[in-house]
Amino acid sequence: MEDRDRAHFGRGPQKQDKVGFLEECTRAIFGRGYAVEPHVLIEQLRRDEATKEADTLLLTVPNQLGVAYNAHLMESILTTVAPVLGRR
Repeated sequence: MEDRDRAHFGRGPQKQDKVGFLEECTRAIFGRGYAVEPHVLIEQLRRDEATKEADTLLLTVPNQLGVAYNAHLMESILTTVAPVLGRR
């Protein structure tokens, strides 16, 4: 997490999933956001029951921020967070 990350996602972590609608009668659950410092993110994911049980985790990146920013974001996750959680 650095200044540009805080500028884009500085609102902090979302405490719960969000519910929305994809179509008039099609409800969707949108997972919470995890915009926090790496050590905090690691602890949050360690405590999350679904994350512990999952064999795959999906990382959604904000494509409108461009390739360079997304490369920075993915590198941070892959080099700082994933190894500590035993992920690759």
